[in-house]
Amino acid sequence: VQLQASGGGLVQAGGSLRLSCAASERISSSYTVGWFRQAPGKEREFVAASGRNGARTYYADSVKGRFTVSRDNAKNTVYLQMNSLKPEDTAVYSCATGPVIVSAITVATGYYNWGQGTLVTVSS
Repeated sequence: VQLQASGGGLVQAGGSLRLSCAASERISSSYTVGWFRQAPGKEREFVAASGRNGARTYYADSVKGRFTVSRDNAKNTVYLQMNSLKPEDTAVYSCATGPVIVSAITVATGYYNWGQGTLVTVSS
């Protein structure tokens, strides 16, 4: 399965963006789809994930209440709705998938299939 993230861009603080992670084929319902980001000079960090079967969603504390992850199985696409954006949200956002267990959902090495990222820039 090939993944492609899109929807990034330049937005002012307080604004919104919706990122899309489109898969080339159906993502197994038993797979988790995660969003990670990497800011310049910083390590990659977990942002959010849609768990197995899309039954549950998971968020980093830094984005909880502002970001929402959703899964459209009919379109083989996972979305990340980002509201109330802050300058510290500036990063390259990437999506990934894999048979990740809940206890390791924030760990990037648990995801084996990664797409190219999309740049989000939030101006103050």
